[in-house]
Amino acid sequence: MAEPVEIITPVLKHASVDALPEPDRELVRLAHEAALRAYARYSNFQVGAALRMADGTVVTGNNQENASFPAGICAERTALHAAMSQWPEGVVVDMAIVVPSITGDRAVSPCGICRQALLEQEFRQNAPLRLLMAILQGPVFEVKRAGQLLPMSFDASFLRS
Repeated sequence: MAEPVEIITPVLKHASVDALPEPDRELVRLAHEAALRAYARYSNFQVGAALRMADGTVVTGNNQENASFPAGICAERTALHAAMSQWPEGVVVDMAIVVPSITGDRAVSPCGICRQALLEQEFRQNAPLRLLMAILQGPVFEVKRAGQLLPMSFDASFLRS
């Protein structure tokens, strides 16, 4: 007989962007600005990300679409890959993600591929990567580690024989 297993993901909900400390508000602002520069010609779904590294460096990214849909890339991976290509030993501490068109009470979280990439970054740097998923006129959802969004994740341990 199968035994049920409950997986719980702790998420903090802040009332609004204004409820965040100033450095986090700035990160959300930069993610919003990045979203407005997204190339979302096909979906009209602009996404922006801004990450802060341990040394204070901020790198932004946005989604870049392509008529050949698999060739596009999400905002989170754009920012992450830009940072790691320039600072391969860098540690990403925080990332804010904003979709300006979203309203209400449900923030957009990273897609599955981005979740895996963010988890890999945590493994790479051996440190947590905190995520802020912001609704500009609504709440902000926070997870302390990107890996919390990908329970039962795939990692390098499966590649060993």
